[in-house]
Amino acid sequence: MANNILKGKKGIIFGALNEQSIAWKVAERAHEEGATFVLTNAPIAMRMGEIKKLAEKTGSEIIPADATNLEDLENLISKSMEILGGKVDFILHSIGMSVNVRKGLHYTEQNYDYTIKGFDVSALSFHKVLQTAMKLDAINEWGSVLALSYIAAQRTFPDYNDMADNKAYLESIARSFGYHYGVAKKVRVNTISQSPTMTTAGSGVKGFNEFLNYAEEMSPLGNAPAEACANYCIAMFSDLTKYVTMQNLFHDGGFSSTGVTQSVIEKFKG
Repeated sequence: MANNILKGKKGIIFGALNEQSIAWKVAERAHEEGATFVLTNAPIAMRMGEIKKLAEKTGSEIIPADATNLEDLENLISKSMEILGGKVDFILHSIGMSVNVRKGLHYTEQNYDYTIKGFDVSALSFHKVLQTAMKLDAINEWGSVLALSYIAAQRTFPDYNDMADNKAYLESIARSFGYHYGVAKKVRVNTISQSPTMTTAGSGVKGFNEFLNYAEEMSPLGNAPAEACANYCIAMFSDLTKYVTMQNLFHDGGFSSTGVTQSVIEKFKG
């Protein structure tokens, strides 16, 4: 059900690959709530994905951009302001990739060239997006920037590999840049730490189904689906959350606050 809480708002959404993507769900919900936006992804991801279908559905334009490339980002943000007719009100950073994970390399046996590439794509790109947006004065006052994270930034999940380090850095950027952007322009910057979700990126992690099932058992409300995460993003883009900034917001059915659940205890009874 739409309430038009983003009516008149403009934005940029990174990372919609296919219908499994959280970014895809966010775009659909933002459109339903009255927002207009530009869609963007890396050129290689666009060849693999179905973003044109989403653009048609939401009446959006697509601007290819490598989020690790400053020239691409300047072009993306400048063109987005031209297309949308002014500054934007929200940006979603929904980007993550580990070459070490893709290549099946253990955390203790990393190829550091792969590590640096994954770090650049998954975390440093968030700083680059924020820095470029600030440089171009591209976000309206009380605008909202979000990146998607995971609790492996705080806790150890052995097979999450170097993505855990990337997420920790991502969350730190939200706090550090969020301070500076808040003081300078009243722009808010947050991360949402989502339940494990069956996306293209998530399903690439070794043992993901077991991961998913364990989190379901450990969450009083169960795992939060992608659609629910999209709704949370919409709330964070709206004026209803104007004073929330520099936070890592857990959207995980209570997993992050739960030590153990009765259903997990039952599984270990002799």
